[in-house]
Amino acid sequence: MVNVKIFTVNPFGENCVLVWDETGNGVIADPGCMREAEVQELADYISAHGVTVKKILLTHGHFDHIYGVKALAEMYGATVFMHPADKDLVATGNSLLTQYYRMPDAPKDFVFQPVKEDDVIDFGNTKFTVIETPGHTMGGVCYYSKEEKLLLSGDTLFAGAIGRTDSQWGDYDKLIVAIMEKLMGLDGDVDVIPGHGPTTNIGYERTHNPFLQPFNEPEGDIDNEDGLYIQGE
Repeated sequence: MVNVKIFTVNPFGENCVLVWDETGNGVIADPGCMREAEVQELADYISAHGVTVKKILLTHGHFDHIYGVKALAEMYGATVFMHPADKDLVATGNSLLTQYYRMPDAPKDFVFQPVKEDDVIDFGNTKFTVIETPGHTMGGVCYYSKEEKLLLSGDTLFAGAIGRTDSQWGDYDKLIVAIMEKLMGLDGDVDVIPGHGPTTNIGYERTHNPFLQPFNEPEGDIDNEDGLYIQGE
């Protein structure tokens, strides 16, 4: 059975998640620790609980999710995992975003191991499977443990909402399709830890999330006289 500790960090209230199991091995997901004090708080907790961290999981490359990546990777000698489609976002796109929000720039020069659909990342007795969910960014992914009934959804799925898609890296239709086809079919009692805000579960989002109702289906083809919706190929 895994243990979970959520650290809410930086001005965007990002959820940095520490997950570890009975072996004492664990992972850090989306370390958006912008301030040195936030990095230290996480490090102190890891030390106090005897957790060994060798892997850092990124759900996507937005600056508010990666502020602490380089410092923590160096601190623990940890391997960073990220989808390669977000490489350019990290390299150049975040600078535009941080300027817009008047925030400190995020690290660009960390090394990462690329992930793809169905990759398995393990630690101790625990396994997370990679689920590609592009739309919030091109390289958005979730990490899912079937055995632990746990989903780290990043900014793909929130409690009662979905990730923004109104940037040059976003695609609303892709995000909706990914959520509906890959996440909503999971068991209803799968706990969801999003990148911001409170936790939730799949069953609740499937029945209550207003962004996942039929009127938000991806745009299809209109090719009949009555203008009826016909699902695109």
